[in-house]
Amino acid sequence: AALAVEALAGPEETASAALADAAGAEMQRDLRAILERFDGCALKATASRTVFSDGTPGARLMLVGEAPGRDEDLSGLPFVGRSGQLLDRMLAAIGVDRSSAYIANVIPWRPPGNRTPTPQELEICLPFIRRQIALADPDVLVTLGGPAAQSLFQTKEGILKLRGRWLDYDTGRRRIRALATLHPAYLLRQPGQKAFAWRDFKAIRRALDGG
Repeated sequence: AALAVEALAGPEETASAALADAAGAEMQRDLRAILERFDGCALKATASRTVFSDGTPGARLMLVGEAPGRDEDLSGLPFVGRSGQLLDRMLAAIGVDRSSAYIANVIPWRPPGNRTPTPQELEICLPFIRRQIALADPDVLVTLGGPAAQSLFQTKEGILKLRGRWLDYDTGRRRIRALATLHPAYLLRQPGQKAFAWRDFKAIRRALDGG
């Protein structure tokens, strides 16, 4: 499939091209190379770099956020700013660190000003994160924040209704246990909600332990 999408292509054509490109990836490094060459999302033109992943592909736990922020755009790694530091502490509280998890975003390029990604941007990038999840093949999938959950679970429900509820995520090869929880950036703004996130992370620990 052509990796460069003409500027005049509409969202549906661009999403179709992304789907075809993503399907051609047999390994994580292939998918990363495809993303580096993909020109169908305008966010790539304003971002410093592609933020692909951190941690270990094939880890039992995979976490997916919505998009990189400024710190992530500069470093090329997801969740390295203040919200990433909080995520690290949350993971440590259940005995997990970055080397024993796999972390990515639905969108690998920073939206200008850290704005929320548009539905069109999420649609274009969705095939890539779906393929990334399928290749990683985790036992437990966790989405961080509303846009990531709504995109991957194809729902319009808000995160406060979605969080804490176990769902099945179908990779096409098997079903993975999946849980939506609150984004660390939201918890920094609303620290009173941390109790809900802690409840979710304890459920994640039980799932990893086979509960």
